[in-house]
Amino acid sequence: MKPKIHPKYRNCNVHCACGNTFVTRSTVPKINVDICSSCHPFFTGKQKFIDAAGRVERFSKKFGGTYSFQKTAPPAAAKK
Repeated sequence: MKPKIHPKYRNCNVHCACGNTFVTRSTVPKINVDICSSCHPFFTGKQKFIDAAGRVERFSKKFGGTYSFQKTAPPAAAKK
């Protein structure tokens, strides 16, 4: 390996949106994540929908319909 071309590998604090914090090693001093192993559905066994970019709302507007994870009600059919 060439000397003086690699970044420093140091301790890194990782902060999750759920409030969990842990220390690992990385080239950056701080990492912010949306989901970690203490709140991820695979590890907790609880189903949780994370919509950081508004994808579920855009899908609902585009295709309509209701699903178990959406809180919108189906449009009422007009009766004559």
